[in-house]
Amino acid sequence: QVRLVESGGASVQAGGSLRLSCAASGATYRPYCMAWFRQAPGKEREREAIASITSGGSTTYADSVKGRLSISKDNANFILYLQINSLKPEDTAMYYCAAHLGTGCMKNGADYDYWGQGTQVTVSS
Repeated sequence: QVRLVESGGASVQAGGSLRLSCAASGATYRPYCMAWFRQAPGKEREREAIASITSGGSTTYADSVKGRLSISKDNANFILYLQINSLKPEDTAMYYCAAHLGTGCMKNGADYDYWGQGTQVTVSS
């Protein structure tokens, strides 16, 4: 069992930056793929991860956000990060971190085993 707690969401102006965090606890000794998903207001959660990182540190980004996002992790403290630069109003969403047990990463949220409660990002123009 893994518990995930996100933080760092805020209301910011377009063009700004944010760093989201996700603290993991529990069975963190097992290999996990960690990823970020988001859900815009009034919409379903996006099916595919916007960013993911394998237990070995390989990263993948959705085409829609490539170049503006950076996913990283602090292995010693079991914290996952998401740096978002050049924020746009369309980035407004609840951001969730998720964990998939295994050494590889999956794109689809249905394949993830554990989820956090989310952290809200609101971008104003």
